[in-house]
Amino acid sequence: MIGKMKTRRPPAFEPGTKVAVLGLGVSGEAAARLASARGGSVYASDVSAERGPVEAAARLQAEGISAEAGQHDVERILAADLIVVSPGIGPATEIRSRIVEAGIRTIGEVELAWRDLSSRVIAITGTNGKTTTTGLVAHVLATAGVEVTAAGNIGHALSDIAMRSPQPDWVALELSSFQLADQDTVSPDIGVLLNLSPDHLDRYRDVESYYADKGRLFDGAGPESHWVLNADDPRSLALAEGVDGQRFLFSTAGRVDRGAFLGSDGALRCRLDTEDLWLPASDLRLLGPHNVANALAAGLACALAGVGADAIREGLASFEALPHRLQPIGERAGVLWVNDSKATNVTATAVALRSFDRPVVLILGGRHKGEPYSGLVPDLQQRARAVVAFGEAAPRILSDLGGSVGTLRVESGLDAVVRAAAELAQPGDVVLLSPACSSYDMFPDYRERGRAFEEVFRDLPPEQGSAV
Repeated sequence: MIGKMKTRRPPAFEPGTKVAVLGLGVSGEAAARLASARGGSVYASDVSAERGPVEAAARLQAEGISAEAGQHDVERILAADLIVVSPGIGPATEIRSRIVEAGIRTIGEVELAWRDLSSRVIAITGTNGKTTTTGLVAHVLATAGVEVTAAGNIGHALSDIAMRSPQPDWVALELSSFQLADQDTVSPDIGVLLNLSPDHLDRYRDVESYYADKGRLFDGAGPESHWVLNADDPRSLALAEGVDGQRFLFSTAGRVDRGAFLGSDGALRCRLDTEDLWLPASDLRLLGPHNVANALAAGLACALAGVGADAIREGLASFEALPHRLQPIGERAGVLWVNDSKATNVTATAVALRSFDRPVVLILGGRHKGEPYSGLVPDLQQRARAVVAFGEAAPRILSDLGGSVGTLRVESGLDAVVRAAAELAQPGDVVLLSPACSSYDMFPDYRERGRAFEEVFRDLPPEQGSAV
């Protein structure tokens, strides 16, 4: 139905090159395997001695690839010709500083895989909504009968896709700012920039540096590039100003000349060569107006990929919320419980709050990322019955909110947090886990935090409600 790219890219390295892979998460393990398959002399390592990296190292060793967990052999790393670095290893870490001092070429796993990719690519980035939009894109394409795989921060590592034979027709690729920072030649057929707001200020020196890495989505822009941009977000439009290629807009605020929009009748529509009616926003199985914007962006990207209106309508209507993203998990005595553990910044939590027209008991906290929580005050004053603050960030949360809403600080773990929220909630309320913080003070990632939240909810006494 939709052909593959035929452009051949130069390889990332020549056979026999010494390649060090730092980090043995999903992407690091896949990168080590791809680098070895392409003739590299590979050494892969991770400083963590936790189960995941240890098992990854064992799998690679069983395939004849040199790998270890629990330490980096710095001497071997600094003897490498090329280093593939995990997006989780920040530029300020000691090992990366040593690499910079040694002048060794460094790339990310996405860049490594890109050189071997023949599939067409829809790449999605932005501060919030990336994973949901990537999932929507993959679901709509699959509904249309297109061979597609989701990759990047969702689904598979891109290196896994690059090793397939044959590769899928399309890849829906979620890209974080960390991944974009270490790319050189990524040039998607269709690039989507959803929105921009401050985030990761615990890693970046300022918000401009964070936006600059997001802007690397456009580094490979050319006349054939197609860009899907948020007409309602001036920062996104400014970042794409002057970029080569064709621009298409999506908006929940009104009509656009070329792109997708929410009509005055509450229906999602697309205007390209002709104007198509997709579906009423009320038919989406997703909570919140921000997900209407995500659906518009995803549908528009798929329309540009050649998918017809009927398949877009069917795909958008049948897509369900992904885990940990405004995911309803059950009810307790007339109270809706929602898992939004993926909301790891203040903007995402504000968006989550605006998704409800009923009082909210907000569970807020974790590890502080550098952004003040005072930005939540207007939404909390309008929507929140109470805030349950927890984790390392709890003192800062209490200080920033300044008594603007009823607040309870709980220090004794997520179990106590959930039970406190249950006591505060009244029939008709929402208990919302939307932390606005990273999980690393208590959990290895947002997924584990969300799963723990659901487990505690399901352990509540039966008379307190039932799961959905």
